[in-house]
Amino acid sequence: MEKLRLCAPTLFGLEGIAGDELKRLGMEDISVENGRAFFTGRVEDMARANLWLRTAERVLVVLGQFRAASFDELFEGVRAIGWEDYIPRDGSFPIRGHSVDSRLKSIPDCQSIIKKAVASRLCEKYKVSRMPETGAMYLIRFTILKDTIGLYLDSSGPALHKRGYRALSNEAPLRETLAAGMVLLSRYKGRGEFRDPFCGSGTIPIEAALIAKNRAPGLNRGFAFERWSWAGNVAGPLREEARSKEFNGDYRIIGSDIDPKAIELSVSNAVKAGVGDFCRFERADVNDFFTDAPNGTLITNPPYGMRMLDAREAAGLYRILGEKTKGLDGWGVYVLSADPEFERAFGRPSDKKRKLYNGMIKCELYMYPEKRTKKGA
Repeated sequence: MEKLRLCAPTLFGLEGIAGDELKRLGMEDISVENGRAFFTGRVEDMARANLWLRTAERVLVVLGQFRAASFDELFEGVRAIGWEDYIPRDGSFPIRGHSVDSRLKSIPDCQSIIKKAVASRLCEKYKVSRMPETGAMYLIRFTILKDTIGLYLDSSGPALHKRGYRALSNEAPLRETLAAGMVLLSRYKGRGEFRDPFCGSGTIPIEAALIAKNRAPGLNRGFAFERWSWAGNVAGPLREEARSKEFNGDYRIIGSDIDPKAIELSVSNAVKAGVGDFCRFERADVNDFFTDAPNGTLITNPPYGMRMLDAREAAGLYRILGEKTKGLDGWGVYVLSADPEFERAFGRPSDKKRKLYNGMIKCELYMYPEKRTKKGA
């Protein structure tokens, strides 16, 4: 098959990081826009992106884009695409999608029209009266934004943030892709101590351990494309290649939380992720935070006043965290918060801020990078 145009949707704020990941993977024609990174590659590249991308939610095959302001135009635009190049005679092709600021507002109607158009094209090409849909799934996703239609095949299956290690979570879980994005922004790669004093279900320390080990985040899960007739068995060799690239270092990654159930969950999740030997979790109050390590990285997602604590209690935690980290000159400190008053409560302004979204909650990643002392100073 010729090269594919591919799309990696992300949480808003992570698209630039996904673009950087694609560059490191050697992908071509990379472009980034709000919530999406595009690139070009062969089937092997599609598989490699699914296996290695830490901040993307999916890898989609781009099949077409056109404008449609009526259901007739939608039908004709969909039917004009060469679906037979991707969906075999027995392929199952459910439809999922969304519409924003478009005259085509009804999602069920859009799904029905797209389904009929694809079926009409395939029935004509395969010379059948109806498609049996008894084979592998080729999930079609559509986006409609201001009457512009985008059509894609979902090569991932379950979203890529579902690494397979977190069946259960605590009250307010942080998505794995967001945790990985925060670690990548900190440039942590396994050197020095790593801390998360509000670890919850352990997502940030676990993602840090996966990055430190250079373990492919999708190594222990399957993908939809593995059942596609035209994709071949590309995933198997790529998984073996990924295993050969792992590092075996001496990592000091520590998560703590005041909730004993969160600690139990973190330990279980780390074992499932295969990094149980590289992460330590302990029950501790942030008031007791202490480290004698001269350098390291602290990344954390404290409770937001809007979700689990009231604003006063949240501000109190930020103040304590600020006091505990004030003297850590050899450390980089990164705190995700939705509170616009965070810096005031924390006690000092951040060097940098990065707008990120935790689900539907707009947050800032407050960044206090390590202060490096010049030699001879």
